[in-house]
Amino acid sequence: MNTHQSQINSKWLFKASFIALIATSFAFVTRFAVLADWGRQFNLSSTQMGEIGGAGVWPFAISIILFSLVVDRIGYGTAMVFAFICHIAYGVMAVFWAPNANPDQAYAILFGASVILALGNGTVEAVINPVVATMFDRDKTKWLNILHAGWPAGLVGAGLMTMAMGGADWRYKVGLIFIPTLVYGVMIYKQKWPVQERVAAGVSYMEMLREFGILASLLVIPIIIRQIAVVFNLPLSTEIILDVALIFAFSYSIWPEKETITQSKLSSSLGSPMLFILMLIMMPLATTEIGTDGWITALMEKAMGDIGLPAVTVLVYTSAIMMVLRFYAGPIIHRFKPLGLLIISSGVAAVGLFLLSKSTGMTILFVATFYGLGKTFFWPTMLGVVSEQCPKGGALTLNAIGGMGMLAVGVLGMPFIGSLQDNASSELLMEKNPTIYSQIVVEKDGIFGEYNAIDQDKKTELSNENQSTVNMIVDEARHGALAYMAIFPVIMLFSYLGLNFYFKSKGGYEQIILKTNQANP
Repeated sequence: MNTHQSQINSKWLFKASFIALIATSFAFVTRFAVLADWGRQFNLSSTQMGEIGGAGVWPFAISIILFSLVVDRIGYGTAMVFAFICHIAYGVMAVFWAPNANPDQAYAILFGASVILALGNGTVEAVINPVVATMFDRDKTKWLNILHAGWPAGLVGAGLMTMAMGGADWRYKVGLIFIPTLVYGVMIYKQKWPVQERVAAGVSYMEMLREFGILASLLVIPIIIRQIAVVFNLPLSTEIILDVALIFAFSYSIWPEKETITQSKLSSSLGSPMLFILMLIMMPLATTEIGTDGWITALMEKAMGDIGLPAVTVLVYTSAIMMVLRFYAGPIIHRFKPLGLLIISSGVAAVGLFLLSKSTGMTILFVATFYGLGKTFFWPTMLGVVSEQCPKGGALTLNAIGGMGMLAVGVLGMPFIGSLQDNASSELLMEKNPTIYSQIVVEKDGIFGEYNAIDQDKKTELSNENQSTVNMIVDEARHGALAYMAIFPVIMLFSYLGLNFYFKSKGGYEQIILKTNQANP
């Protein structure tokens, strides 16, 4: 071990990384908890509230990928200081600046604060994943699972504190972010950070880009541009031009020089086929975990209300399961191996979602246990597999898989789940009351093509009795539509089974180890 590495307090940095992840989770929970309060105080429209909500999400997914391109060069410590400044700036802007501004200024302040927050959150992920994978390079999946217990820990902690505050001033709820932020800020002060395993092994920056490769760029670049196009309302023609230009520019930058072209170099420029496959799987995975979590509170609102519990109960309960189990991931991963664990998790999650769609009353909490168990190991275990199978990609490949998941769920997953809800509601309304169906259901165009949806303006023209009938049918349909969401973990199940057969044909799943170049500092 060289002098620099020996000066690193791995366990201390791990704890700081864990608390930094809690800070991102605190911000996620509290922002959406006070969004309606912001709307009332600053006279924001639903569109403006949606824009502020989205501003705290989409920059995260983009920054985690883009920051990964430079984080090894600027240093992990510098990057974490940037994240700390972003978190503090968000808290100051939202808690102290926005309340003293007029409505128009408040909207701009909250929007800007949300973008800054998301950049900080993305930077945290861009740092902590490769740092933990480097510090614990012989047990990556175990420690990445323990690290990512910080996310559900923050969901549970901030969720319970926000619920306990009840109708307190929203500034106190948003201000909760200062607690974990100040803690991790103190912990990272003057700490030595490790050299990422790719750098330590002497793998060049160009080799990292080639491990990512053209194949991965065909997935990542279009979905980034799609998100930017949605935010800034860019025309389709501009979106296509940007896609082609960026993919071409990236491909040209990693293409071998003509004088040195060999078949192996051409193949390496395409990137890791394993990374490409894992990124494809990450789409249904992120939709299963984050997409369903984003919808489940609304879907469970009536069912939970019927038994006198808050709608957020299912989310808090399943997050608590995730938090506890991720702390004990080591023995489980040792027993089943990463792919075996992902296979089991996919099957359990599919069963859990299907049973949730059929459950009522207190049975919901019992059945939600299966869903919670299923989704627990998805995200960090996938990070572990990517880090173990594509180590030459360093921070870029490791963080790209997470960024791909966030982008996929935002651009594709959430809209798809929404269209499932609309179609399910329309179909059940057609079955139970064709007359009302003909009056209020219209055909719309979406990212996945045409779908049927209830026109809310036409619904308000119905009698109160008919409106109540529609509401009951919609609640029933949305609850039942959870069964359709089980298709995502089923896709994952077959994908992981295929990967498992592939590795068995090669002699079994083995981690790829990079040999450290002792000449590196």
